[in-house]
Parts: sequence; structure tokens; C-alpha cells
Amino acid sequence: MSGISPLDEFPLHQAPLPLAWADSSDRNFYDRSYFNAHDRTGDIMVITGLGYYPNLGTKDAFVLVARNGKQTAVHLSDVVDQDRLNPHVGAYRIEVPDPLKKVRIVLEETEGMSVDLTWEGTCEVVQEQPHVMRSGSRVTLDAQRFAQLGTWSGTIVVDGEEIVVDPATWLGSRDRSWGIRPVGEAEPPGAPADPPFEGMYWLYVPMQFDDYAICLIIQESPDGFRTLNDCTRVWNDGRVEQLGWPQVDISYASGTRTPTHAQIRCTTPEGKPLVFDVESRLAVPLHVGGGYGGDPDWTHGAWKGEGFAERLTYDLADQAVQGRFMFGVIDHVGRATCDGTEGFGLFEHGMIGRHDPSGFPDFFTLAP
Repeated sequence: MSGISPLDEFPLHQAPLPLAWADSSDRNFYDRSYFNAHDRTGDIMVITGLGYYPNLGTKDAFVLVARNGKQTAVHLSDVVDQDRLNPHVGAYRIEVPDPLKKVRIVLEETEGMSVDLTWEGTCEVVQEQPHVMRSGSRVTLDAQRFAQLGTWSGTIVVDGEEIVVDPATWLGSRDRSWGIRPVGEAEPPGAPADPPFEGMYWLYVPMQFDDYAICLIIQESPDGFRTLNDCTRVWNDGRVEQLGWPQVDISYASGTRTPTHAQIRCTTPEGKPLVFDVESRLAVPLHVGGGYGGDPDWTHGAWKGEGFAERLTYDLADQAVQGRFMFGVIDHVGRATCDGTEGFGLFEHGMIGRHDPSGFPDFFTLAP
């Protein structure tokens, strides 16, 4: 079957292949968009995304709405196609009227939910550091991302209730990422990992202030060795600063691994300290309907059949749902303060398994 698509008319090629074909036979090749939106209050958060998995022959999308103690998810999946200029999965589509500045997301009515949201970036995109992980000799993650802060406008409809999204209050962050990461159905494990997986510490904080945005990413091994360190401040006038090697103190709700607050101490290029504090206003576990990190109900890239769509609702007071929290990454509506100014954005954190600097010796120990 021919792989030639409309994109091949343009001088975009980076390999002697049609653009619809990945320059890797790794089944885990992916190309994904992620967005979050909230009105700063902590009353509601929307997380959505779309991904293409050409070596698995699938594409999928999801919309997750968190409010009133519940998370409602719409999942869509279909056969992958070559029309990459018009990314869509069933009733879900992404339009790009102004690349790197304006994006529109539409979910036509699906089981009582619909969205029509337009994103406008408030700063330039941030090209993040390459992200590579290995299990033994095998590369399990090799990805490139860019991130951006911005505002939202439009509407969200849930069971006939329309929520107006006003850009004066609604904001969020987004990222585009592509490369290799675990997707689709689980593979046969082969020999046990050596050394075995003991845990992961992850912190991702894109925050928007009046005059600048800060985008921080940290990943550490169980012993605290930092495998990814990236902290950038992007000023509204276009200046870009690296903020050194941040030191982080995170406070957790007693009896959980769910953070309530983080103090992040950075250093400007001039060597001056820059401290910002972040608080959680709403916790949204990405592995409860979002498809990330071992979600038992939805896995990105898994084959669901042609034209698949479903809606699932989770009660976060359910003990079975609460039991999942500590085994995945949680996205928070974040409020930050820095040098007397207030900012809002995403406070994303995962504390899975052992992390010596945080005082968690195994997968099950909880905060005192």
C-alpha cells in the first residue's frame, strides 16, 4: 500500500520515507498533543489530547473533565490514516489556524459531552531538553517536546450544562511530543529488568505570570540522581533564561502521596536566587480515565476497533479510585507566587515507588 500523503508535497522530509511512515520500526513510535485548561479556581480542570501510533496502526483521543469530585472521560479510537494535516479521531479534531500560536479543539457531541475550545499562546513555545530513558540496553523513551502557556475561549457542554470558557480567567499549558514511549498493549517482558524498577520521581511545572512564563521539568532516580533537569523562563518580550539546577521541597497530604505545595529554589543566569511557591487547588490523576501511567481502563495506542467511542465517569471518593492515586502522575490546578507576583498553570507530579531524598523507601510508604 502506498504511504504517500498530501504532506509529501512539501519539503519536510528528514528520511528517505513518506512522511506518514515513522523513521523507526519501533512499535512504540508516537506523535501526540496534550492540553490542559482551567479557570484558576480549582473547581474544574479539563485535560485532553490526541495521538498517532503509525506502527500500531491506531490513533486515539480523549477528553477528561474533573469537577464536583468526579472525573468524566470520553475516549475515542480508530484506524490510523494519512491525513495528518487534519488530525482527527471520530468526533474529535484539532485545527491549527496559526501554528505555534492558535489551536482549536472540537469534540462533537459524544455521549452527552462536547467541547469547542480555542487556544492562544501567551508566550513563545519552549523547546524542552531531549528526554531519554533505558531499561537495560533498550531505549524505552526517546522523545522531543515543546511546551507553551496560553489562554482558552469557547464552551464545554456536559449533559446539557454549558460552561462558558472566558479567556480572561481560563488558561493552561500544552505540549507536543513525538518519538518513542511505551504505548499500546503490553509487550512480553523478557528477562526481569536488571536492576529492577524501583520507582520514579517526576515534576513538571509550566507556570504563567504577568510578565513571563516558567517551565520546569525534573526527573530523578530512586536514589535522587537527576536524569532530567530543565528549567526555563520565557519573558513576554522574547528573552529566554535558564534557571539553573532547581532545589525542590514538596509537601504531601498526610496519609497520601498527593502533593499540596512545593517550594522551588532556582538561580538566574546572574547567580541570583529565584524562589517560587506552588500550591495545588485541584488534583486530577492522569491514570484515572486519562490513559497515562497504567490506567486500567484506557491505554494510549491500544487497538479498540474502528470508530470506537465510550464515556466513563469516576467518583474520586471511591476507595478503589483513591487507591490508584499513588501509582501514577497527578495533574494539579496550580497557583504560584514569585517575587510578590501571582501565577497560574500546571503542577504535575508523580512520586512512584522509592525516592530516598523524599523519605519514601518503597512503593507503599505514605506521608506522615
